[in-house]
Amino acid sequence: MEQKSQPRWEYKVSARLTYAPADQIWSLVAKDFFNLHKYYPGIATCYGVHGTNGEPGCVRYCTTFETATGSGAMWFKERLIAANPVDRSLTYEILDCSIGLKSYVASIKVVPGRGGDSGGDGDGGCVIEWSISLDPVEGGRMEDMMKSYEDGLKGKVKKMKDALGSQEQAE
Repeated sequence: MEQKSQPRWEYKVSARLTYAPADQIWSLVAKDFFNLHKYYPGIATCYGVHGTNGEPGCVRYCTTFETATGSGAMWFKERLIAANPVDRSLTYEILDCSIGLKSYVASIKVVPGRGGDSGGDGDGGCVIEWSISLDPVEGGRMEDMMKSYEDGLKGKVKKMKDALGSQEQAE
């Protein structure tokens, strides 16, 4: 009897940033592949285990904080597949993890915004788009995962804003 496979889970979440141009946000995304914990809520540690930070082929190892439900911390080993500074995008994959994600590939793109009456690129902030594709998770729901990524991106945007505010005060 032939078993029918489920289609891949694919979705995109995005967040609009009004406080910084695309190039400034891209510099945080691209240069800190090994430092995801600085910007992404829920990540306890993140560090490089192979290659040069931000260059294709580099690998990072990340752990999460313990969850309130007591399910414990999770870990991920991820490889940067591509980084394109021209279109401000990067793509990475999960090589291994503690929660059974299979064939997980994600892309992050920073898109210039349109500012007010000027209509110019960059002066109106930007949009971070995060696209995810993976095999269905046994016992999981795509809607729950999407909500987790939406919440995580909102937290990342806030932490980036805080970091940029600190940089401006230091200059």
